[in-house]
Amino acid sequence: MNGYANGHTPEGLNRAPEVEDLIDAVKSLIIPFIATADTAASLKHTGTLPLTPHGQPFNPLVDPLKPEDLVSRLALSLPQGEGLGRAGLLATIQQLLSHSVNTWDQGFLDKLYASTNAVGVVSELLLAALNTNLHVYQVSPALTVVEKHTARALARLFGLTGPRAGGFTCAGGSHSNLTSLVAARNALYPETKTQGSGAHDFVVFTSAHGHYSVEKAAITCGLGSRAVRTVAVDPATGAMLPAVLREEVVRAKGEGKTPFYVNATAGTTVLGSYDPFEEVADVCREFGLWMHVDASWGGAVVFSEGLRGKMRGVERADSVTVNPHKMLNVPVTCSFLLGPDTDVFRRANTLPAGYLFHGEDEEESGEKGCGKGLGETDGEAPEVWDLADITLQCGRKGDSLKLALAWIYYGAAGFERQIDGAFGTAAYMADVLSRREEFVLVSTNPPPCLQVCFYYAPGGKVDEDSGVNTRRTRKMVEALVRRGFMVDYAPGDRGSFFRVVVNCQTLRGTVDGLVKALEEVGREYEAAR
Repeated sequence: MNGYANGHTPEGLNRAPEVEDLIDAVKSLIIPFIATADTAASLKHTGTLPLTPHGQPFNPLVDPLKPEDLVSRLALSLPQGEGLGRAGLLATIQQLLSHSVNTWDQGFLDKLYASTNAVGVVSELLLAALNTNLHVYQVSPALTVVEKHTARALARLFGLTGPRAGGFTCAGGSHSNLTSLVAARNALYPETKTQGSGAHDFVVFTSAHGHYSVEKAAITCGLGSRAVRTVAVDPATGAMLPAVLREEVVRAKGEGKTPFYVNATAGTTVLGSYDPFEEVADVCREFGLWMHVDASWGGAVVFSEGLRGKMRGVERADSVTVNPHKMLNVPVTCSFLLGPDTDVFRRANTLPAGYLFHGEDEEESGEKGCGKGLGETDGEAPEVWDLADITLQCGRKGDSLKLALAWIYYGAAGFERQIDGAFGTAAYMADVLSRREEFVLVSTNPPPCLQVCFYYAPGGKVDEDSGVNTRRTRKMVEALVRRGFMVDYAPGDRGSFFRVVVNCQTLRGTVDGLVKALEEVGREYEAAR
């Protein structure tokens, strides 16, 4: 019986106007935040900060504060009684914008990601409005279809073209790599899914320049960090040496251990190197090992006709990680784990959970869950629509929508232009540095990916004392932030060197301004020594 029957007016909701009001209010804060970065872009070529109307330097990238100073400045307070309402909310948002790194600024050249773009903001807004969970199809029908379709299309670009090729999103590249390790162990050694490692002393192989998430995954799986063996790289290119990989596999087997997983990398974190996938695949097939390719950073080159040759042999991989939130500038996080046969992921990860997964045969069989387990070999594999059944996650955000909407908006051709442009800008920077005496490249020229690595070397010679080089690099990086440029550094044989990460929105004028700023802060540092 409704409220009208009792003579009462039913309670109503007023959510839509409230959402509209807050979106409009927050929009009035966010748009100037982005516009500030756009305005500053026209001045980046000078290598100096823009000035306020009052003639004061203004750093649109970040207001650099020490943690204790930022704590004091923000003075966050979570009300124990009544909330602060609209005014308190907007004041807090303004504070966050004022004290966050503005990744929309051209000076952000620090990490393997940068700002998103207009369609990225829209996709996040849409996901927030939907606020659904991609664990079962029933509550996320449209987003489930989007994820399966997008993963299949992405897999095809990597040469994974089988009838069940595809994948799913994970909570970041590290989680995708972890899931691949779990799938490899459970697929190659099905008994481990119920009995653990048992008598197996498992060994994992990865490039000496591979991402630390592989070691973390081994620890998480109970294998321990000692199970991870690093494979030497070519000192000139940073790429894994397949002959050394084979030697390491033979050595491990001779020790009575169980090698089972090899991680190759497409775009290493520091130098951006691509491992020789074809040769690595040969070793994996010889010994029956699972081949995973961590293409979190560099895998997006599959969109480029001129660059996809870097991925030659990736189609032979058993699993591939790729993060569109990096090179493609979709919002963080968006990471896919792809494979030639998604049923392998299902059999590796499925567990009966009748309260969540309601298979079509449940009523007839009386079973709760998704039927046969890892050892299922007879009959045709079922089409999985409850995506949590093939992943390690239950709660899952619709991250695939971010790539899908960007793909719809820009098209594959648009992605190709962006990637080709970014590689061209990275090559431009390497070339500019190579023509100046005070810089010594660590990267090849052109670099293999979008990182440009180099030493600042007065007189054209890198100091023999690695400590001198490290101190110089660190101090110069600190000084660059105060000029509106944020770059990173990494350890090297001769001390820490600069690592500048170009992205798809980096202008060549920004490169020119950064080089000018480097020269100036370098001279200032040397004068103060």
